[in-house]
Amino acid sequence: MLDNINIENILFLDVETVPQVFEYEKLDDVRKKLWDSRFRFLQNETPEMHYKKAGIYAEFAKIVCISVGRISGKSIRIKSFCGEEEKIILQEFSAFLKKTFSVPFKKKESKSMNKNAFSLCAHNGKEFDFPFIARRLLINGFSLPECLDIGGKRPWETDHLLDTLELWKFGDYKNYTSLNLLASVFGIETPKDDMDGSEVAGVFYLEKNIERIRKYCQKDVLTVIRLFLRFKGEPNFENNYLIEEN
Repeated sequence: MLDNINIENILFLDVETVPQVFEYEKLDDVRKKLWDSRFRFLQNETPEMHYKKAGIYAEFAKIVCISVGRISGKSIRIKSFCGEEEKIILQEFSAFLKKTFSVPFKKKESKSMNKNAFSLCAHNGKEFDFPFIARRLLINGFSLPECLDIGGKRPWETDHLLDTLELWKFGDYKNYTSLNLLASVFGIETPKDDMDGSEVAGVFYLEKNIERIRKYCQKDVLTVIRLFLRFKGEPNFENNYLIEEN
């Protein structure tokens, strides 16, 4: 299938999220009750202990950075939307999606592929990045871009959403393989050389270092691109592509 996808038609992305408030104790009474109710049946940890993972739940978290990357010729263009105001991030990202996908792309060769000439790609994107962005868009009062408005659609109507984790599973849905592990397996430079996802909230709330988060998010995007190129049988990433930020 990958041979029939034009690599320049893919927008690779990664999203970084944090809890809406840094500590469980700072939740207001209503939100604390809702959190406790949702996670009261945990066996090995209390709702208070589980709050360190609040950043992965769209109802209790927010987006602080979305980075995107596209291959154009022999260049990879990286762009990030980040900051303290989630609504601004989503507004700018949504406008970017609509503008990008309104531009004609090169046609896919296979008639069996979705007729849309673009794709989104992320690692674990179908389970996390894509639905998380969609949920936060709705919560913030935005309409969904067409490429993320997939509720009720059949699988062949959403083949513009690519996922390197799903591609790696080859139909085996029992296991989760992290991006960091796959990077190691394929000899790709790790994106976790500065921090990992569990540290993003501390960097955001305590260090107030959004630039560090932006760089971390962009490294993940580049790793997804490197991995996807390996899946397509193009191993010489560093020799073939110039990275540009805009």
